[in-house]
Amino acid sequence: MKFKKPISILVLCIIVLSLFASAYGLFSNQGPGEHTFTSLEGLTVAIYGKGLYQNDSVAMAIQARAQDAVTLFLGIPLLSISLYLSRKKSLKGRLLLTGTLGYFLYTYVTYSFIAMYNSFFLIFVALMSLSFFAFVLAVMSFDVEALAESFSIRLPVIFIGSVLLFLSAAVGLLWFGKIVPPLVKGNPPLGLEHYSTMVIQGIDLGIVIPASVLAALLLIKRKPFGFLLSSILMVKMITLLSALTAMIIGQALSGIHMSAGEMIIFPLFNVISIFCLYLILKNLRESKSYRDHLPIAG
Repeated sequence: MKFKKPISILVLCIIVLSLFASAYGLFSNQGPGEHTFTSLEGLTVAIYGKGLYQNDSVAMAIQARAQDAVTLFLGIPLLSISLYLSRKKSLKGRLLLTGTLGYFLYTYVTYSFIAMYNSFFLIFVALMSLSFFAFVLAVMSFDVEALAESFSIRLPVIFIGSVLLFLSAAVGLLWFGKIVPPLVKGNPPLGLEHYSTMVIQGIDLGIVIPASVLAALLLIKRKPFGFLLSSILMVKMITLLSALTAMIIGQALSGIHMSAGEMIIFPLFNVISIFCLYLILKNLRESKSYRDHLPIAG
């Protein structure tokens, strides 16, 4: 695998730091407890008041703790296993590794920019940086022409591409529905609370959704980069949607109001994405011809 050594070092650093950050975020419980705060928009916000996220809203803190649980019990094991497999020159392992790094990048970008400032800020920034460079190197390590040749002709590219387009449209409509009506009325959107802007929605609408649309169109046309990008996005979506599902469960158990669309759409999308990843891996051959294309540089 090209860039094997730097990717391995970066991933090991991510594993160590994210293990510490997610465990502390999940289990820390010190603080005065829940209280209220009036935002600049005049909204009365329930502040969590405990643990690492004590200055965040109750809704945000519950989501962050749920995401920490997914990172701790799914993200880190998957990152560790995929790193091991990729070092064994497994093509499936490399795709899993790159997609999982996409999840870590997305997670710690949001932690760095949306969570209220706390004692782990520099750790979040370090994880964002490590994930970014590891993800870029992992993507650059692929020979996309050889990768495309490793997929079976039976791979249902139209189905998988259509799923990506559908997921993109559904999430886009969900976020526009959350943002546009309050924007027209001049009111703060539901969920803004005491934060400065809609970070998650901005990242999804500006980066994730356009990337998914591009991946879908390239895959349907069987363009080499489409195979790589769609595979990476599908792994990333599964880990992210698992986190969102955990957030939904956590908020529902805490009595926080959520729309019916959010409660149904993300768990359903998670199941669909898992099935698509199964199809991708099932139709990917660990062929000798691909390994012959691998650069020797370590």
